[in-house]
Amino acid sequence: MRQFLAFALVCGLAACGGGRIDGIPHRFSDIDPYDWRGITPAHHPIHGIDVSRYQGDINWHRVAASDVAFAFIKATEGGDHADPAFAQNWQGAARAGIPRGAYHFYYLCRSAEEQAAWFIANVPYTPGALPPVLDVEWNHQSRTCRTRPDPAVLRAEILTFQRIVGVRYGQRPLIYTTVDFWSDNELWKLRGEEFWLRSVAGHPRQKFPGQSWAFWQYTGTGVVQGISGQTDLNAFAGTEADWSTWLMRRRL
Repeated sequence: MRQFLAFALVCGLAACGGGRIDGIPHRFSDIDPYDWRGITPAHHPIHGIDVSRYQGDINWHRVAASDVAFAFIKATEGGDHADPAFAQNWQGAARAGIPRGAYHFYYLCRSAEEQAAWFIANVPYTPGALPPVLDVEWNHQSRTCRTRPDPAVLRAEILTFQRIVGVRYGQRPLIYTTVDFWSDNELWKLRGEEFWLRSVAGHPRQKFPGQSWAFWQYTGTGVVQGISGQTDLNAFAGTEADWSTWLMRRRL
């Protein structure tokens, strides 16, 4: 996925991003906004959310009315945990007409085969869904798993998950990750994968130098109509036309 930086660099904030001076698109808010400079989230026209049970009951029709273009919904974690709100969110987003995909939070103390099987057991094959997502990051608060695998071993495990899940759903998963995890494990060596990058204090061009990406998570303290409290906000890398092309290419 190209980064479409030429678009962002030449595009004026008000004309192309529809944003405010704080860099957040006008249809959303942020209770703890970063002081965005240069290329801001609002330079990107396509925005969406990712949610889990922590967002509580979501009014998906109000979310859709806020011009949310996509939603990634937590489904599973490790080899034995399923998000209790997944089915409700999965169905709610579909009824509201929001393109949605399911994500798996990777547990560093279980094999990729186990975790892929657990995800497959809990996420139905749904024609038209967005690609599945593998969320790989350090979990510093884990009470049961403090291991740090060798980077080469970890990358091999990621590729195993990608292969198994990709075959099942007909779409290779996106890889979601953070700045430190990407750097510590040299994830740029995973050639040909499509990334969803978290960077809440700078554009991915600055924080993930040279890395192509499809989605950017730019805050964890966003406010969206239809969701009580905070939620993550994300931007797609390209234009509205690029988004239409991406959907046609990646959705079944």
